[in-house]
Amino acid sequence: MPVKAFAARNFKELIRDPLSYIFCIGLPIVMLVIMTILGRSIPSQAELEIFSLQNQCAGMIVFAFSFVMLFTALLISKDRAGSLLIRLFASPMRSYEFIIGYAIPLALIAVAQILACFGASIILSPAIGESLNIQYIPLCFLVSIPSVILFIGLGIIFGFLFSEKSAPGLSSIIISAAPILGGVWMDLDMIGGQLLAVAKCFPFYYAVSSCRKIMEGNFNDVPQSIMILSIWAVLIFIASVFVYRIKTKEN
Repeated sequence: MPVKAFAARNFKELIRDPLSYIFCIGLPIVMLVIMTILGRSIPSQAELEIFSLQNQCAGMIVFAFSFVMLFTALLISKDRAGSLLIRLFASPMRSYEFIIGYAIPLALIAVAQILACFGASIILSPAIGESLNIQYIPLCFLVSIPSVILFIGLGIIFGFLFSEKSAPGLSSIIISAAPILGGVWMDLDMIGGQLLAVAKCFPFYYAVSSCRKIMEGNFNDVPQSIMILSIWAVLIFIASVFVYRIKTKEN
């Protein structure tokens, strides 16, 4: 019951801020439309499949999750600044209950982002004359779960380690780096070289790649990508729990 009440409180705090709708839902859809239109303006001879609706939809979902990280960090850092967490530390809630209480509402927002991106893609598909493998959407939904855990974990770490003023700035670094290292707007496999090697050192590449390959119906290397991404997600989430426990001891 305390977890349910705490999660409900956090959810209300998130939806009360109109910026959460703009950045978490609106911006990814706008970017999806813009990048798809840009792709339509590129001559077909260029063969830049990266800008196809299907590829952009898969990439934009991961890009949207980065804003979940931002609002996780904002919510927690605000609670720390307002001394809410200090009062809650005196409650009978355990460490994992605090983490779950923050994670549940943010996971719901991530689900809304996935539905919004796929919904916008389904509407755009007949309008621009591009096909969309709708049958693979449920599987892509499942593959996105480790990415959600990863970004929420990063947000928890930033929220507990940094202040209300510095947490958004540090989160923006990840927001900028994730689409580049994930290859949302460029084909990293085609570019290759050092950029691809660096990208493969981070989880964002595997998050985008697994979603794209599943939407294409190409399951080559998908299990490996999901395994690497899941390891990253588990490690980051475990790190967030340790950071939380350290901060509770300090208080």
